[in-house]
Amino acid sequence: MLVRLMYASRANAPMSEQELSLILKQSREHNPAEGITGLLCYTDGVFMQVLEGGRDAINARYKHIVSDTRHHDVILLSYTEIGERQFAGWSMGQANLQRLNLGLVLKYSETGKLDPYRMSGHALMALFHELVASGAIACN
Repeated sequence: MLVRLMYASRANAPMSEQELSLILKQSREHNPAEGITGLLCYTDGVFMQVLEGGRDAINARYKHIVSDTRHHDVILLSYTEIGERQFAGWSMGQANLQRLNLGLVLKYSETGKLDPYRMSGHALMALFHELVASGAIACN
């Protein structure tokens, strides 16, 4: 059974480009063997991630994420059974949030600041879909 999980968390310290690249590299190396696909966003000290895969694999990964000491305030935004993946082509895609415009954020949020703690999981998923459609996703 496939599931999709979306969460947000706050970094304990600002992430450098190298640290973020290492996280993405490790995800891209390990995710295919576990059947996990998804998308990671990081901006202003906040992580947002969508994970898709088998229920056991996603649950195990989320348990690991919650205990990771690099971040805190982990909040589950959405967890749902799915019939098909929406991010099947990416072992772990990365959203380029420098391409995110104020109008797009305002479409789904109370303000022009991207704050997943003040947005619904549904709104964030719709925003991720627009990022995909706009080509603001980097994948390797």
